[in-house]
Amino acid sequence: MPEGDTVITALTRTVEHIEAHLGDELDVGAVARTHGTTEYHLRRMFSSLAGMPLSEYVRRRRMTAAAGDVVGGEDLLTIAVRYGYGSTEAFARAFRAVHGIAPSVARRDGGPLRTQPRLRFRLTVEGSIPMDTRIVERPAFRLIGRAARVPLMHRGVNPAIQAHIAALPATEHARLKGLSDTDPAGLLQVSADVDPDYTEGSKLTYLHGVARAEGSTVPADLDVVDVPAGTWAVFRTSGAYPQSLQSTWAATATDWFPANPWRLRPGPSIVAVLDRADDFSSATCELWLPVDQEPQP
Repeated sequence: MPEGDTVITALTRTVEHIEAHLGDELDVGAVARTHGTTEYHLRRMFSSLAGMPLSEYVRRRRMTAAAGDVVGGEDLLTIAVRYGYGSTEAFARAFRAVHGIAPSVARRDGGPLRTQPRLRFRLTVEGSIPMDTRIVERPAFRLIGRAARVPLMHRGVNPAIQAHIAALPATEHARLKGLSDTDPAGLLQVSADVDPDYTEGSKLTYLHGVARAEGSTVPADLDVVDVPAGTWAVFRTSGAYPQSLQSTWAATATDWFPANPWRLRPGPSIVAVLDRADDFSSATCELWLPVDQEPQP
C-alpha cells in the first residue's frame, strides 16, 4: 500500500466498521490503531474530508438504517436497543434530530425521511497546485499572550477572535512582539484545545501572542501554552485574507496528508503573519501544524 494512501485506507475501513456495527459503541481509538494511525488524526481527517464529525456521521447512518424498521412497524424499544439506545425516548430524540420528525409521525405518514448515504473516500491525484511546505524539528517552547475562549469557524472572519484582538491596546501588540525570542517569529495566532472532531461552533482557546524559548521568563499577567519538542509541517500561503489561509488549511486534509507519510498529533496550530496589507485584505502567512510520521507498513 502506498504510504500516502494510509489515511484514505484507514477512513475507508472505519466506514466499513461502522456499517458492520451500527448498534455498537464505536471505539475510534481501537479502529485507528488497527489501521496504523491515531484517533486524533483519524477524527480530524474524517471531519475535514466528510464535512461533519465522525460521531454525527454514525448517528445519521444509524437513523437512516432505523428509518426502515420504524416505517415497517417493528416495536420501537426493540429498534432503539438494536441501534444502541437504552430507551425509546433517547432513540426518538436522535431520530428527530436527523429526520426532523418523530418516529410515530414517520410510522404514520411514511416520511419525509432524510437519508445519509454511506461515505466513500478516494484519493484523487491532481497535483495542479504545489503546496509550499517544509518540515521543521523544534525543541520545546512556550506560547505566551492574551487568550480567550472562542467558537470554531471554518470560513470567513471569526468575529469573536476579531473582537478579542481589537480589545487589546496598540501598546500591548508592540509589547508582545518585543517578547518574541524564537520561531515561529513575530505576532502569532494560536488555536489550542481544539475539538478533535473539528466541529464548527465548538469552543477552542485562541491566543494572540508570541513564541518564547523554553526557560525564558514570562510576565505574570500573560497566558501561557507550553509546547513540547516535536515535528511541525509548515505551510506558506499568500493571497486574500483570510480566504487564502483557510483554503490552504483545508488543502492540508484533502491534498497534503493523503499524499504524504505524516499525520496530525495533538497540539496547538499556529499562524504566523509574515506580511500583510494595511487593511489586512491580503497577507503572507505560515501555518504551523504539529505532526509525526506515519509508521512504515
